[in-house]
Amino acid sequence: MSHCADLNLLWARLLLEELHRLGVRHLCLAPGSRSTPLTLAAADHSGFQRHTHFDERGLGFAALGLAKAGGAPVAIITTSGTAVANLYPAVVEASQTGVPLVILSGDRPPELIDCGANQAIIQPALFADYARRLDLPAADLHLPPQALLSQLDHAMADLDRPLHINCMYREPLYPDAERSDFSDYLAPIAQWRQDNHPWVHAPRQSHSALPSPGQCAEFARGKGVIVAGSLAPGEDPRQLLALSRQLGWPIIADSQSQLRQSEGVIHHMDQLWHHAPAQSLLQQAENLLLVGGRLLSKRLLSYIGQHPWKAFWHFLPHRRNLDPNHRRKQQFVGRLALLPGLPWGQAPHAGWADDLSDHNAALETRLQQYDQGALTELSAARLLSRHLDGDIDLFIGNSLPVRLYDMLAKPSDSAPVIWTNRGASGIDGLLATSCGVALANGRATVLCIGDLSLLHDLNSLALARQLTTPLVILALNNDGGSIFNLLPVPSEQLRQDYYRLGHGLGFRHAAELFALPYHQPKQLDALADALDSALAHPGASVIEVILPPDESAEQILQLAEQIRHGAS
Repeated sequence: MSHCADLNLLWARLLLEELHRLGVRHLCLAPGSRSTPLTLAAADHSGFQRHTHFDERGLGFAALGLAKAGGAPVAIITTSGTAVANLYPAVVEASQTGVPLVILSGDRPPELIDCGANQAIIQPALFADYARRLDLPAADLHLPPQALLSQLDHAMADLDRPLHINCMYREPLYPDAERSDFSDYLAPIAQWRQDNHPWVHAPRQSHSALPSPGQCAEFARGKGVIVAGSLAPGEDPRQLLALSRQLGWPIIADSQSQLRQSEGVIHHMDQLWHHAPAQSLLQQAENLLLVGGRLLSKRLLSYIGQHPWKAFWHFLPHRRNLDPNHRRKQQFVGRLALLPGLPWGQAPHAGWADDLSDHNAALETRLQQYDQGALTELSAARLLSRHLDGDIDLFIGNSLPVRLYDMLAKPSDSAPVIWTNRGASGIDGLLATSCGVALANGRATVLCIGDLSLLHDLNSLALARQLTTPLVILALNNDGGSIFNLLPVPSEQLRQDYYRLGHGLGFRHAAELFALPYHQPKQLDALADALDSALAHPGASVIEVILPPDESAEQILQLAEQIRHGAS
């Protein structure tokens, strides 16, 4: 056993070196003893940017943000036991949205599992179908190094969701000063050690399934609608604007599409469903082209699910089932840039829904009431949309903030890049994910988050305080889950006791605990000033807007009534 610690470390070094050759550049590490071989290997490799955090749950979401914004796999190193299980929420979110995370978990060897050994749980298959698996045995000279590298390369091939690599290590874990000689063991990979290429060269598979010229021509002959769902900035969603102009069809843009504020789209469709003339016009639609993933608006989803489409096409970069309505459709796969260049032919009904733009413009005029006056959740969301430009990343929290932005965002020539966690749409890990986005992009980032979401992820203020670029944490504190005020809970007492969960807490002292600047504006113009101040600060800041618990729901219902009765 004298060489055990050295062999553990050697295997860890082989794994991390191969991950580096496969494109991993960020390592997120939590403290622990059983993962020591991986930690020592990480500390000794100069090719990685290393990020540490004491809370594995926050660490997992930070890795998610890094991978999402960086467009490359990010590795996470944890020790054994519940440390690994704390990654589960981030793994689920990454799996739902196709983000590649690589979890390297230290584990007890087989003889210490299910026998009462300390900090030992059954870790293989812990993440079920949410992650691929590579379950490694305890380090053993009988397993050749080329087999270790080959298994890793195949597990990483075309990785579009998390990969869990479970690493069993026997003690001792900490090497002595005198190192073992593994030259004979490493001889089969001598050439690999001299170059910088992966052991197995596995080209990325390219999948493309596009409509034929005849299909395109037939589809273009109908009265069509384009719906832009969730799209990453790197997919160049503006290609859809060109297609909309080419076909003369309206384009309805979700907030996650990067097009929500662009000129040439129907910006306020979520609220236009309250407007009878707009509803009537869209009932004439015959064909639907849905591009991208998940949609925010339940009204838009209902329209898609209930309308009698003659043809329904869903275009995605990768084949996935993202239709909760289970409508009959044709699914096509390819790069978004290919869409405008398809042979669409003549579109005889170009401009058939031009009146929708007029309805949209009239509603935009109505929504300008929130550009001045009292500071509310609605006016705060509106302010973000008109105050932030294309040089800023805006991460919008789940529950009410993202819905308010989708409802109210102002058209703009230079809108912020939008990020969300809408795979599982949880309120956990939102601050940590925004920290990862900020780390990956190195740009000023604004997080708009609800109070319960921030309380849920308060430990991640420790991640935020490590940043050297601006991160504005805008907390909309309505003392609980205000979104439940919009839902038909059977009684007000049930709503208060089991749904809203009012807490009476503020974030001033949390900001002080983590040594972060704090602002608490009480007027709309003061919020704008606080945003500017925080965006000029080289690091994280907290802005807290304290609001009445019932105000937002009442204003949303009032706005719907105004639109419904023709005030738009």
